[in-house]
Parts: sequence; C-alpha cells; structure tokens
Amino acid sequence: MNKLLIVGTVAFDAIETPFGKTDKILGGAATYIGLSASFFNLQSAIVSVVGDDFPQEHLDLLTSKNIDISGIEIVKGGKTFFWSGLYHNDLNSRDTLVTELNVLADFQPKVPQNYKDADVVMLGNLHPLVQSSVLDQMEKKPKLVVLDTMNFWMDCALPELLDVIKRVDVITINDEEARQLSGEYSLVKAASKIQDMGPKYVVIKKGEHGALLFHNREVFFAPALPLEEVFDPTGAGDTFAGGFSGFIAQSENISFGNMKNAIIYGSNLASFCVEKFGTERMENLSKAEVAIRLQQFKSLTQFDIEI
Repeated sequence: MNKLLIVGTVAFDAIETPFGKTDKILGGAATYIGLSASFFNLQSAIVSVVGDDFPQEHLDLLTSKNIDISGIEIVKGGKTFFWSGLYHNDLNSRDTLVTELNVLADFQPKVPQNYKDADVVMLGNLHPLVQSSVLDQMEKKPKLVVLDTMNFWMDCALPELLDVIKRVDVITINDEEARQLSGEYSLVKAASKIQDMGPKYVVIKKGEHGALLFHNREVFFAPALPLEEVFDPTGAGDTFAGGFSGFIAQSENISFGNMKNAIIYGSNLASFCVEKFGTERMENLSKAEVAIRLQQFKSLTQFDIEI
C-alpha cells in the first residue's frame, strides 16, 4: 500500500453558525485531512501535537480509521490548540473569536521513521517553517508534495512561505488568498504567477462555487454539488485536500488528467463534511454514500454536445 504523510493541526474547535453552536469539539486540519483520506486504499499517518487534555476517544477514532497516530506528540501538562469562530448568514465569511496556540506554539514535528519514505506528503495549514521542517526529514523525495496555506502566513511569514512554496508540487488556496499571494485579480493570471514561484499545479478553491486546477496553460473546473442545507463549512477545505491527496496516493498517477479526478473526489468528500457540525458527518460516512454522490457529480458535469 502507498503511504500518505499528513502534517497539520489536531485541535479543539468551537463553532457558531446561523444553524446553531457547539462547545469544544474535535477539529484541526490534519484531523479532517486524515478522515477524508481514510476512504482510500493506502497507509496514512498524522504528524501533529496535542496536550494531555485531548481525549483518548478522539485518538481512538483516528486509529479506528486506520490512521497511524505515532507522529502525534502528547505534551504532558500542555493544552491543545483551540480555535473558535462565528460564521455569518452566507457561511462564506466568518469572524475568528478565539485562537489559542497552546502546545502548537513550540511544535517541532517528528516524522515517524516508517513514513520518511512516504509517496505523498500533504502539508496542512501550519507555519511555513514547520512545513519545511517536515520536508527536511524525508529520506526519499516524495512523488508529490501538496501544500495548503492561508492569508495569515502571507501577512506574517511571507519569506518563509515563499521558501516552502518553492519545494512543493501542488498548492491549494482559496481565491482571496491566490489574489493576495500573486498580486493579480484575475485567477488565471494569479495561477500563472504562483506556478512561477515553484508549484507545477495550482488548485484554487472557491467554496460553494467549486474549484479550479491549473497546470501550465491547462485549466480544469470542478463544480461544488448544490446542497439543500449547509450547516458548518469548517474543515471543508481540509476535507477537500484529504480527498485530493488520498486519491493521488492511492492511484500513483500524478498526471494532469488524474488530478482532475482527484479534484472531483476532494469536492465529493467536502460536500459531506459541511452537512453537520465539525467532524460528525465524516466520522459516520459510508463508502456506499460516497459512491452514490460521486455518481451525482458525474451527472452534474456530463453532457453531449454537437460541435
């Protein structure tokens, strides 16, 4: 089986949307990526850090999904990273209410020995120096390195971010972040500029409006599935990244054509994530449900036309 190494936060979230609110629940980029990637035939491991306030039941959940948690450091006496956010009525904008880095502030990632030869590395949203540190520990060049980042690092750690961007094959960011990173309003121009920074492939996420994949002069667009109800968009982007990287790791094919399929798989899994608060939907999702909705995606985008 192929190996996927996942780096990112394992955390607590408290979320409020127009549909309700939660107290502290399981969250974190690596958590969503791992749960999403667990739908593929591969070995996966998470590199992260939590405090000793992190419940064993959450670790057991990850293990039950065949995710290797030997790379999750548990800091005695430490508190787990916590984020709280309030979503507005359109669910596209949110306010961060609380960010407590806690044990994440001094996080020094340690890649498990048996994953230093991972085929695919998924660098979830973290400080660029942490992401670089993981790449430094790899004993074999991965077939594909995927990086997710956000505007926060563009604001406060841009030189370090640009350094790690040079080392990756795929970058996934949203449209606002693509414009900030490139200085271009047109997403086509933005993607071209970002490719010049290093990545061969640029994935621009547009939330409920789908995702774009750019490679040289080639462009692919995947729609988002129109949903009757969206309860909580937290983790949707990370679930997308897990589906994308998981499919690539399973298939061993890093061509542009196969990445189109990976985008669809990522979009498909993300469409489930938003249906309930936090990780709840992903925890109980069946492979049969995934297959049925994948057929819906196919129907949504398939047509015959005479030219």
